[in-house]
Amino acid sequence: MKKLISILLLSAAMLSASAQDNDDNKLRFTTIKENPITSIKNQNRSGTCWAYASMAFLESEILRKTGKTYNLSEMFVANKDYMDCAVYNVRMHGDSRFSEGGSVSDALQIARRYGLCPETAMAAPGSLTGDSLANFGEFFSLLEPYVSAVAKNKAQKLSPQWRVGMQEILDAYLGPCPESFKYEGKTYSPTSFAQSLGLDFNEYVSVTSYTHHPFYTYFAVEAPYKWRWSLSYNVPMDELMKIIDEAIEAGYTVAWGGDVSEDGFTRTGLALACDLQKVQDLTGSDAARWLKLTKSEKGEKMVALGADVPEITPTQERRQERFDNHQQTYDHVMLIYGIARDQNGREYYMVKNSWGETGQYKGIWYMSKNYIADNTTYIVVNKNATPRLAKCTITE
Repeated sequence: MKKLISILLLSAAMLSASAQDNDDNKLRFTTIKENPITSIKNQNRSGTCWAYASMAFLESEILRKTGKTYNLSEMFVANKDYMDCAVYNVRMHGDSRFSEGGSVSDALQIARRYGLCPETAMAAPGSLTGDSLANFGEFFSLLEPYVSAVAKNKAQKLSPQWRVGMQEILDAYLGPCPESFKYEGKTYSPTSFAQSLGLDFNEYVSVTSYTHHPFYTYFAVEAPYKWRWSLSYNVPMDELMKIIDEAIEAGYTVAWGGDVSEDGFTRTGLALACDLQKVQDLTGSDAARWLKLTKSEKGEKMVALGADVPEITPTQERRQERFDNHQQTYDHVMLIYGIARDQNGREYYMVKNSWGETGQYKGIWYMSKNYIADNTTYIVVNKNATPRLAKCTITE
């Protein structure tokens, strides 16, 4: 009996020690710098991350400049942008991308050209189709073939009626864009409302980092969703990272467009530039077994490693190679608003996502600086955030 008790006590001690080890590895973050942001939104089943991140960026800019909190309408921006994109696609006879995706430059161009409006001036996302959030499944299954039919039409001359039909589809699913509306007791047009926000849309510049164009020049990043071909200022990778750091430290937020398809980007709120070979070794998974795991299963293994997850070291050469061979893609846009550090000293950006209050951190992602360096397509930032951008000019 005494022997059995001893074995049980030893087993309990071993389990306690194992649990303590796992708890020690669990990521714990210390905030270094955190700038104000507005509430977490949910794009739901719509490819509008670019609109949500852009409005989050502008909302944080208003907060920084005026202290006022706004909820700007993403669907207003989407409605205007999809029409612009359709017109461009038709002019190109269909030889350009027409899709749900876009970029921060799109949203800024809409704000300059058409203005903005508050969420309350538009139909709530999803409400016109009986949903509580945006759902573009039916919407774009109708819209894409409509635009394609116009663009590929064999008629000798297109009538202007296709734009009427296009606008009616947009309005049916997103709601019509108001010509005027009341907000806090005042009547505005979208343009006068945008002018009232205290923002200068010419202060915002896009920055990127690739070697197939000269540094310190402007070029249009060759990414599928950037159909406007807006220009980005090209700097070395290390300088790109310094721009983000200096902006955050100065109290600014940064709109980020990049790749979240990597195994190191989890659905739980963590993104790490994982050294997959070392992760496989630490988790006891050989290459064949690792490849059979789902992205979610890989993420669970990396989360279990916690602060001990090994990362690759990003380089300019690696960025370029991954971009050229389609490993580094442009598939999501979010808002960087802070910097944090884990218990091992590794630094992360605090990032506002648009997937609702999901994941371990209620809609916030902790993305390691290595992940951001390795997977950034472009950033958009106020040029006054750092002296490095003082000479940049608007390039739309």
